[in-house]
Formats: sequence, C-alpha cells, structure tokens
Amino acid sequence: MPDITNARGYAIGEMQARTGVKIETIRYYERTELMPAPDRTAGGNRQYNHTQLKQLFFIKRSRELGFSIKEIRALLSMALTDGFSCGEVYDMTTEHLGSIKQKIASLKRLEAALSTMAEACNRGDMAECPILDTLFEAS
Repeated sequence: MPDITNARGYAIGEMQARTGVKIETIRYYERTELMPAPDRTAGGNRQYNHTQLKQLFFIKRSRELGFSIKEIRALLSMALTDGFSCGEVYDMTTEHLGSIKQKIASLKRLEAALSTMAEACNRGDMAECPILDTLFEAS
C-alpha cells in the first residue's frame, strides 16, 4: 500500500480522492459526529489529519460490510478507546452476520417467487398476464 501520510493534512477533495467517499458524505459524517470536525485553515477550508483519514477508511469499509451508522459509531468508539474487549467486537460482528444471513434467506425466497412468476408467463401478446394475476392473489 502506498504511503498515505501527509504532514500538511488533507483537504476534503483529497480525502475523497484517497477514500472514494463523496464530499457530501464526508460532510454528513461530520454533521452527525461520526467523524470529528477537522481543523480549518486560515481561509476556512477543512484540513483533515492522518487519523481522520484512517477513520474515514474505517467508516467506508464498515459501510461496505453493511454495518449501520449506529453500529459503526459503536465500533469506532471501541476502536478509539481502551475500554472494550475483542469479544464485544466479535459479538457485534456475529450479530450483524446473523442479520445478513436472514436478509439473504429472505432474498432467496423473493428470487424463487419471482422466478416462478416469470416462468408462468408465456410472454405473449394477450391481455392476460399470469404475473399480474399472481400479484392480485393473497399470499
């Protein structure tokens, strides 16, 4: 991985370029205090430090893994303090994994239902449509 340190700090555009997180999203994370507010230059521009860059990578990766903002806030809090155990992080992660597994099972049921509906369709030019008929039925 290339060196990502920068002694002078990082402007918000550079944060976006380095992390792939959009500027408005970075500002949102600041407004909701998920990320600490950066220092400002004499001209009032945001100036992020290396720790904030690493936190933004952390937030981005956590979001990619489907963690909620509330969960990320808790994970960040654990990561930035000494008052946690790896077991707590494990518990949070396995709870999230269970939720993901439930969503996958639900999506598989949805896929099966839609496949069945699509297979019933003859794709003809008739006004009758088994897909629409199925949608009118009680489940």
